[in-house]
Amino acid sequence: MATVTRIVIIGGGPGGYEAALVAAQLGAEVTVVDRDGLGGSAVLTDCVPSKTLIATAEVMTTFDTSYEELGILVADDTPPEHQSARVVGVDLGKVNRRVKALAVAQSKDILASVTRAGVTVLQGSGRLDPASGHCGSRTVHVEMTDGDTRSLHADTVLLSTGAHPRELPDAMPDGERILTWTQVYDLETLPEELIVVGSGVTGAEFAGAYQALGSKVTLVSSRDRVLPGEDPDAAAVLEDVFRRRGMRVMSRSRAASVTRKGERVEVTLTDGSTVSGSHCLMAVGSIPNTDGMGLEEAGVVLKDSGHIKTDRVSRTSVPAVYAAGDCTGVLPLASVAAMQGRIAMYHALGDAVQPLDLKTVSSNVFTDPEIATVGYTQADLDNGRIDARVVKLPLSRNPRAKMQGIRDGFVKLFCRPGTGIVVGGVVVAPRASELIHPLSLAVDNHLTVEQVAQAFTVYPSLSGSLAEVARLLHTRE
Repeated sequence: MATVTRIVIIGGGPGGYEAALVAAQLGAEVTVVDRDGLGGSAVLTDCVPSKTLIATAEVMTTFDTSYEELGILVADDTPPEHQSARVVGVDLGKVNRRVKALAVAQSKDILASVTRAGVTVLQGSGRLDPASGHCGSRTVHVEMTDGDTRSLHADTVLLSTGAHPRELPDAMPDGERILTWTQVYDLETLPEELIVVGSGVTGAEFAGAYQALGSKVTLVSSRDRVLPGEDPDAAAVLEDVFRRRGMRVMSRSRAASVTRKGERVEVTLTDGSTVSGSHCLMAVGSIPNTDGMGLEEAGVVLKDSGHIKTDRVSRTSVPAVYAAGDCTGVLPLASVAAMQGRIAMYHALGDAVQPLDLKTVSSNVFTDPEIATVGYTQADLDNGRIDARVVKLPLSRNPRAKMQGIRDGFVKLFCRPGTGIVVGGVVVAPRASELIHPLSLAVDNHLTVEQVAQAFTVYPSLSGSLAEVARLLHTRE
């Protein structure tokens, strides 16, 4: 009789459930221990909810910024010319109820998928036993949500426990006026004056979304620009759009504390000045969920930040123990977590495996316009980490963009001198998350700018700018 490998996965987010599907497909006996619901924070409190909220904001922005130019008449409830009022509004309570319903539905779909694959799902929290068993096997102790306890014996363990919002001692959330990004979906009415603390991806996305929904937004940034980790040209476009649409962007302003004063909140900055609003959203990073799991006692090495240290095939410092997702701190993307989980199972079960290559990862900031990137970056070029040629093409030259009233954005492409091999790209545009895929294929498959340029594109289309920027990089060297 063939030996069946027993896999225990702690955490049911993208890294966990994708790993479970792979392991089950490869014939393993798989158990997932999950506390909150399959899909994890990505589905229940982060990616799916936030992008559902942003979908409503996107419709609002598209209409607000283009209806007059496109010749759309609004005959009912149009405000007089002397009044500054929006033509359309939003019912945030209804929006949030849809957000939460879609998140729960997606979680149930994932549960059905892994169950059909033969995976056992236990609702509870897992802890790694410090001792290894026969042939390096491990034991995972599970505290079930119903109060029961179980011990699971595994040949391989995958840790995929995710992360939670970072909280500052002097800005503790109350779930009503001072909020983390997991709490905003309980709001029934639109914040009149929202202060967003933190100008990274999460802060920028929510600031742009709530501004589009109708809030008066102040974005407090400790850095000299929004999105300090993104392409500087892209960040400059977005900050210009934010300011032009009425957002107050406070650069080089670090929040020291946030206090609630009745129905108002007050943010005190390190220079002593204050900012007042009706609500405050804290977007100051995340903390890995690695405490209380017995990891260090079992020999699992953690970084100073508390993240689990892994190699490119998701192995930790302990044999037969792998890790994936936000608890590793590699890249806080659901796609990366899923890939880490799949790689871990391919490696653990002896299947063909390709180590994680972060230079082929595409990512997207869901602001308006969106910012999508893949491969090497402008920072890599500026810091001398790679020698590359670069061309940036404004989207305003694109005929489809003109037709749709799109003015902001660009396509930027990086290629190696001499060979013309595409090594990176940036797209700033509506639906940039969709437009980046051809450039991702080019980077992943080492295509040249000539190959990208020669592929047919639809006319007129925004994707035509991808071929055009590639033609601009054509070389006869």
